[in-house]
Amino acid sequence: MALPQVVLPTYELEIPSNGKKIKYRPFVVKEEKLLLLALESEDSTQIESAVKQLLKGCIQSRIKLDDLAIFDLEYIFLQIRAVSVGEVVEMTITCQDDGTTKVRYNLNLLEVRVQKPEGHSNKIMLTDDMGIVMKYPKFDTFVAGSIIGTQPTADSVVDIISGCIDQIFDGEDVYDSSTTSKKEFGQFLENLTNSQFEKIQKFFESAPKLEHTVKIQNPNTGVENEVVFSGLSSFFG
Repeated sequence: MALPQVVLPTYELEIPSNGKKIKYRPFVVKEEKLLLLALESEDSTQIESAVKQLLKGCIQSRIKLDDLAIFDLEYIFLQIRAVSVGEVVEMTITCQDDGTTKVRYNLNLLEVRVQKPEGHSNKIMLTDDMGIVMKYPKFDTFVAGSIIGTQPTADSVVDIISGCIDQIFDGEDVYDSSTTSKKEFGQFLENLTNSQFEKIQKFFESAPKLEHTVKIQNPNTGVENEVVFSGLSSFFG
């Protein structure tokens, strides 16, 4: 006689970038095992495949993962992890006022949200007539930065930015990503001045991100410390 099947609960969340509601379930042991084995292999292709398989299995709504922004993916992954392993993560936080006192803090992952800074725009003017329209990093950057923890090099920064250019415009002339290669965009970036390139970097620095602020009191000094967690990896430190 066949063994009974465990019925998994279903949850709902709202994708931060577009407000679309999707249903999801917790990941199961075999899915977590697949991800852990991939992480142990340190093979980026294997890890990317395992993460995609886990997310596709857990998300119960029709959605294209490759179209989601990195902060959407981080938020979805965090919510799935919360209902799979536990909502509360016990963290040890060093008080900033003295730099030595450590305080335990229980963080509820379900309270974490994507913060969207005011004034953030995907349109960047480089000169009076020339500018760039940007899009957000996608799935491959999410896996490399948020899951594996790879630190970008000078070359990879240009490569990531090149992949995030939607179009370049110069007056009425438009050079779209559908007709312009990533290599051509990269060559364009390498010929910018430092001040122009910094404008593009600020787009990423001010982009929506998974962020949560907590306040803790130093038991030794009585001083209240404000601590900001930013990015997926910071919630599991």
